[in-house]
Amino acid sequence: MRKRSGQEMKNFRKPEYILFLASLTLVLLGVLILANVSAVYSMEKFNNPNYLLKHQILYGLLPGLALGIAGFLVPLELIKKYAFWLFFTNLLFLGLLASSKIGLNFFGASRWIGLGPIVFQPSEFLKLSLIVYLGAWLANQDFSRFKPLVPFLMIVGIIAVLLALQPDIGTLGIVLLIASVMFFLSGTPFWQNLSILALGIGMIGLLIKTAPYRLNRWLVFINPDLDPMGRGYQLKQSLISIGSGGILGLGLGMSRQKFGFLPQTIGDAIFPVFAEETGFIGGIILVGLFLIFLWQGFKIARLSRDRFSQLLGIGISFWIGFQALINICSMTGLFPLTGVPLPFISYGGSHLVSELAGLGILLNISKSTTNYE
Repeated sequence: MRKRSGQEMKNFRKPEYILFLASLTLVLLGVLILANVSAVYSMEKFNNPNYLLKHQILYGLLPGLALGIAGFLVPLELIKKYAFWLFFTNLLFLGLLASSKIGLNFFGASRWIGLGPIVFQPSEFLKLSLIVYLGAWLANQDFSRFKPLVPFLMIVGIIAVLLALQPDIGTLGIVLLIASVMFFLSGTPFWQNLSILALGIGMIGLLIKTAPYRLNRWLVFINPDLDPMGRGYQLKQSLISIGSGGILGLGLGMSRQKFGFLPQTIGDAIFPVFAEETGFIGGIILVGLFLIFLWQGFKIARLSRDRFSQLLGIGISFWIGFQALINICSMTGLFPLTGVPLPFISYGGSHLVSELAGLGILLNISKSTTNYE
């Protein structure tokens, strides 16, 4: 064994600090943006302009920071050891959503579980628990045989059924893409990945056939001017919001679209309001922060010492980076509307807690690359 030189140690520590600073900036921006955007809605619904912000801090940011610190400090081998039980517990909660006693229905979807004062969304935690489990499982597979493909399809099949029953097709798409990317990058034969792609296309067709509103989203994506007061209303208002910002924006707190014109401004449509107030420059900075996160996350995965850490780093980086891309693209008309939150920014405690926990694990992987060889 030898110690790395000072220059080597310096190079290996860079991804950790750059990733941490980019993530910290995103989290702080999330608090700032939400404080601004949620004030109108909070005042209308709760007669308190800070209600949603306080709720996000108490039930999202603080527990998320606690889990993030735990993810940073817990040995990766221990995380790998309990990967299956984390994933299995998550599946149990998804199954419990079918129970009317604890499953909560909002806006026609049963995606939340209520346990006294605690309300959480199991599908948001599924993203992280699946990444951890697949990383542990795929790291020990022999891909020279047919065997791994069948259990992999069984795993994603169970997830697909549970999420389709909620329904939460946006999350299902994110989860399946994460799983497919990890499966592909783990060294599986190319024909197996082609099989998964074909099954995925078939599943999309089936989901569209069983629920025509999903086809409407694709039609609006192809023709944004289609039914601007109905099916295309959210996209139309989103584009108006972004366009109104110009280069420098209207100024913080000066958005007009948040006053009831643009739906879901605290959730998946929070980016258009941010772009309206900070302009093209602000939007580019936000996109740049997510690109830095993705770049540094993949760099950490590449420098990792073992296969489990590599797959885990790839999965977490792709999850947050790709979900941000999908959210922003759907709000700018570059992708059909999906309803997935913008990581670290949108309102919602469950997704913020899981993202901060994932960030802690990613920083843990980065930390492990600075150890002695």
